[in-house]
Amino acid sequence: MVNRQRGEIAATLDGRTWTLCLTLGALAELEVALGAGDLMALAQRFGEGRLSAIEATRIIGAGLRGAGNEVSDEAVAAMRAEGGAAGYVAIVGELLAATFGEAGG
Repeated sequence: MVNRQRGEIAATLDGRTWTLCLTLGALAELEVALGAGDLMALAQRFGEGRLSAIEATRIIGAGLRGAGNEVSDEAVAAMRAEGGAAGYVAIVGELLAATFGEAGG
């Protein structure tokens, strides 16, 4: 069971329900991967409402790893989400909202 107070969400990928969480370590991973200088720059980037496929892959991958799953970004890229691309975007939006608050996602 996920704990929304800790920023956790549940998402279905490849027919399996996973827990995702953007821990501080996962956010640090995203800062490096996305070239953001700090948490504020990362939150601002996410708040712009634009999302590439590689960014979605990295955010979902970081969220999976933040929740303790050993899943590479390459494995995430091969996973299927309900609703296709829109499903991936919904997962990212929910994860960012859980991490930064509703205004951040």
